[in-house]
Amino acid sequence: MVDGKRPPIAVWVVPIMIGLVGFFRVTQSPSFEMYRAVDIVQLLGSGVCFGAAMVGIIFMLRMRP
Repeated sequence: MVDGKRPPIAVWVVPIMIGLVGFFRVTQSPSFEMYRAVDIVQLLGSGVCFGAAMVGIIFMLRMRP
């Protein structure tokens, strides 16, 4: 039986899998060694902020009657 309060496991697994595929693709790039750690941290931080904003917008649209 599906619990109405918990999201399905696919809600967590699918975005994680997409993110990991993208991450592994970047790490296999020949120019990956040229990236500085600061640039990588900035990209990860902006990606997290963008993802949080998307989730917030989706929840805001779902709550609207």
